[in-house]
Amino acid sequence: MANPQYLTKSLFVKAVECPTKLYYLNKDAYSNQKNDDAFLEALAKGGFQVGTLARCYYPEGVLIKERDYKSSIAKTEELLKRDRVVIFEAAFLYKDCFVRVDILIKEGKKLKLVEVKSKSYDSNEDEFMGKRGGLISKWKKYIYDISFQKYVISNAHDEFEVEAHLYLADKNKKTSIDGLNQKFEIKRTDGSFEVVINGDVTPTSLGNSILTMVNVDKEIDLVWKCADNEDLLNLSFEEFIDRVSLNYNRDGKINPTIKNRCKKCEFQTNEIEENAVKKSGFKECWDAIFRKHNTESLETIVYNIWDFRSTDKEFSKGNYFMSQLDESIFTDKTACGYLSRKARQKLQYESVINKTNEEYFDKEGLKKVMKTWKYPLHFIDFETSTIAIPFNKNRRPYELIAFQFSRHIVHEDGRIEHIGEYINTEPGKFPNFDFLIELKNQLDGDSGTIFRYALHEKTVLNSIKKELNETSVDELPNKEELIEWIDKITDGDRAMVDMLELVKNYYYSPRMKGSNSLKVVLPTILNESKYLQDKYDKPIYGGSGIPSKNFKEPMIWIQKNGSKIQDPYKLLSPLEYDFSEEEINLMFDGDVIAEGGAAMFAYNQMQFSNMSESERSMLTESLLKYCELDTFAMVLLWEFFNYKCS
Repeated sequence: MANPQYLTKSLFVKAVECPTKLYYLNKDAYSNQKNDDAFLEALAKGGFQVGTLARCYYPEGVLIKERDYKSSIAKTEELLKRDRVVIFEAAFLYKDCFVRVDILIKEGKKLKLVEVKSKSYDSNEDEFMGKRGGLISKWKKYIYDISFQKYVISNAHDEFEVEAHLYLADKNKKTSIDGLNQKFEIKRTDGSFEVVINGDVTPTSLGNSILTMVNVDKEIDLVWKCADNEDLLNLSFEEFIDRVSLNYNRDGKINPTIKNRCKKCEFQTNEIEENAVKKSGFKECWDAIFRKHNTESLETIVYNIWDFRSTDKEFSKGNYFMSQLDESIFTDKTACGYLSRKARQKLQYESVINKTNEEYFDKEGLKKVMKTWKYPLHFIDFETSTIAIPFNKNRRPYELIAFQFSRHIVHEDGRIEHIGEYINTEPGKFPNFDFLIELKNQLDGDSGTIFRYALHEKTVLNSIKKELNETSVDELPNKEELIEWIDKITDGDRAMVDMLELVKNYYYSPRMKGSNSLKVVLPTILNESKYLQDKYDKPIYGGSGIPSKNFKEPMIWIQKNGSKIQDPYKLLSPLEYDFSEEEINLMFDGDVIAEGGAAMFAYNQMQFSNMSESERSMLTESLLKYCELDTFAMVLLWEFFNYKCS
């Protein structure tokens, strides 16, 4: 007899995201770009450590070790005969729905369902429901998850009163001990991982709890009672479950609803898989649309337009491709003196419709801005991580950890140097204040203009400022001076210039395909600029050429792969976890991990897991080179702008 195809809580959440995906899931014939490596997910933010920490607060808890359905349910039923019991991984079955519960607390006729999540939670600010009554989007999947669990348990055991709670890492709570994170080490085993407990983890040894228990019964009632919920195919909660579980059990496919979310569908094939005849679930969903519009392509789909906020509205009208749009929607009625959002969208729209590669460059507008810059020019980039369980006493969950920066400098005579950097890879060390002091020391030698790319650097400095405000003068005597300096370079008279805004306001290329990421802008300008090609197709970077902290041998950055110039990042030895932004979003369901995702994985590995000194040294060397290239990419962008404005 074949194993039953039960609808689990993870499958239910996937069905809420898109019920069609259940048909493609776990079929070898279909490509799946989502990396389900549990070890990588554990490294992302240390979320699996939170689950282990949560159990430590219930030392009397009994773990259901049985993994098969029948045995795990039988063991749960046996334990539920006790008047009071705490169960980890309690198992329940109702109809064709099966759930395992992180923590279940039974007291008489009451069951307390506790779902542990590593999602950051601010107990002073976060609400699960918006002012108009609906669920806030960032909390939806978590509420749907626990709603499904409560539904199964309540129906499987209607003799109990069930309360539902999320157990979350609270950004407003501080640890009262040092080394809390180090008590939960991530150890990789064959293709998987385990969290290894080190030392005493009794509740008293863990200090003040950084977790908060939040009752979500009201939110669950809202989900259960909503009869016109678009997330649930406009069915009632129970009707949706019945339909999805029936189709999953019979291996049926629910017809797709085409939406903006399709852009991030993991069931798309890459070039290698297409050659290996892997099927694309994405193409199957879009097949009827492309048969009707057989001159269109993936690149002409409406959701590719940069910052276009009406995709689902256009899809609902049957407008799937840019050629179907009314050009007037890109008309900007307000003049702003630079490339506005709608004007930028119109450039992209026109380049696709007219099949042109003509770039846009506002030379006069950018020249006015460049005249305000003061030499020497400093280009900085930060690498950071956020982790659920802090390393140090008096630190909060999910505080930004600034562990690395790189700094390039351009002198008025055009000389370029990689002149400064900082990195901390020491396990368990809180580096933020050392990071800030070193950054200040390196930038205080002159009053030259400082450049960043996007908001990240400003966000990091403001996060450190908050930490400084909570630090006593006894701990850090120069805290006020550091706070004043942060204010000066974030919003004061030496405020950093955001090169992303320069790109958005003054430059557009169809090669960027709607993206303004530096990782996309860099290969674009290298392919478009003969000036850069002529300068960097020879070994002048590193060695005795442009001074470099990490490239001791000369580097040739312009290298061709066929007719195109190769992405410079591909010339470096890859970090073990060198993912694109799109891959990271697919892996972690849209959790925002910035472009420094690979660096964050590498840093977290050095913090959470055992490695030899030689492994640590090699990884550190790679991190330094990657971060140096990040600021050199900004220098190349400046050179591109400077040459075009000359």
